[in-house]
Amino acid sequence: MTVGTALAVALNGVEGAIVEVEADVGRGLPGMYIGGLGDAAVGEARERVRTAAANSEMDWPRTKIVVSLSPAHMRKHGTGFDLAIICAVLIARSDNAEAKGRLRRTVLIGELGLDGSIRPIRGVLPAVIAAREAGARWVVVPEANAQEAALVDGIAVGTAGTLRQLWQWVITGEGIVTPKPQPASQKPSSVDLSDVEGQGEARFALEVAAAGGHHLFMQGAPGTGKSMLAERLPTILPPLSRRQQLEVTAIHSVAGSLEDTGALVLSPPFVNPHHGATAAALVGGGAIPKPGAISLAHNGVLFLDEVTLMKPAVTDALRTPLESGTVTHMRTHYKVVFPCRTQLVMAANPCRCGAAYASECTCTATDRARHERALSGPLRDRIDINVTLTPSGTVVGRGEGGETSDVVRGRIMAARDRAAQRWRKLGLGPDSLTNATVPKALMRRQAGLDEEAIALLEYRLQAGEISRRGVDKIIALAWTLADLEGAATFKFDHVQAACDLHGY
Repeated sequence: MTVGTALAVALNGVEGAIVEVEADVGRGLPGMYIGGLGDAAVGEARERVRTAAANSEMDWPRTKIVVSLSPAHMRKHGTGFDLAIICAVLIARSDNAEAKGRLRRTVLIGELGLDGSIRPIRGVLPAVIAAREAGARWVVVPEANAQEAALVDGIAVGTAGTLRQLWQWVITGEGIVTPKPQPASQKPSSVDLSDVEGQGEARFALEVAAAGGHHLFMQGAPGTGKSMLAERLPTILPPLSRRQQLEVTAIHSVAGSLEDTGALVLSPPFVNPHHGATAAALVGGGAIPKPGAISLAHNGVLFLDEVTLMKPAVTDALRTPLESGTVTHMRTHYKVVFPCRTQLVMAANPCRCGAAYASECTCTATDRARHERALSGPLRDRIDINVTLTPSGTVVGRGEGGETSDVVRGRIMAARDRAAQRWRKLGLGPDSLTNATVPKALMRRQAGLDEEAIALLEYRLQAGEISRRGVDKIIALAWTLADLEGAATFKFDHVQAACDLHGY
């Protein structure tokens, strides 16, 4: 029998599926055909693998070679199939049953250089997770991806630097290196909430936003501290759980934005795209969809500074992902889904001239109207907290920065624990344990509003000050305020304070 088999992984977003690579070495004119809906990079493997074998002084069949990537209906992208393709071809004419069995139990991930070196690729972490979930015993990855692959428990990981080293292991079971996971170490943050002097109201709004996972919009004149506050939001967020760390690291692995060491992402990410970013830059896309800023900020913070300078069509692309927590890219024959459960923070000047007070504004009525229309009503309606910053009267250097991030984070973690216990009792999973992510119908049923609170909300609703969605956001904010105080339920005072935080 002249058919060799090896295993690889095809990625679709951050999800992976096992691909069986079969190679038939038979009679016919010398040449190689690769079938199975591979893209151009997969097709180009023909010359890469042949040249790599020649430069590694390995015997390459001088006959007709047919390679099939199964399942054939699944789109396959990238150069990560090189190792499986060359091993399937080389083993096809071998009688080594042990080596063939080893390949049937091992997933091979990596790109081949023309000199026979094994080069790193993107998306190794989700590929290794997919291999483990499919029941593979071993996975072999490039040396440069070793630490990234070692993050996954429950599967043996080996690394190889060259094709000859890999092939030696296939034949003998020896020659590859098993990487040891490096102990996770979190870099100390270079910023702290105590750096912000004054702005007590804005600091409180930031704390509430962090405690409940609420979206925040800050307006104020240049230099009032909007960007400074936003950059310090990640420092008061609770640390990521192991599951969240792997989710974030997998997204950054696919995007190619991981550090060279492939280290686990331990802290909530902070993503701050330029105000000239396109819709594709924010939500992702491309011929082969890649994650955008909102997915790179998954389990962290997406900060849009100078948001009123962005085109409304760009910012409106965030509306559906903010509600669903996912971005779906539809293509003719397939779709790609990226998670994007992020906390949105936006900042803008009150008008084009950026005057601190209305009496100092030099903008025309037309300029002000255009500035106000920069953010659409539906996007504004998705914001939980709106706060206006005024110039602080505190002199920089007087040491009036207030509490540190560690102190504030302690209160936030306690508030989140109370919320998590409340919603967990009602059967919600780990993705819906912050007040901002709880299903609205359940939130309304658990509200227990008294007549005074109902009257307040109905008045604001009938006056057009809030929408139906706004009512739900005020209830969620009221729960967060109660959680911060350690109260078992919220009261009218919490609803009134939530209205003040939400109003714009």
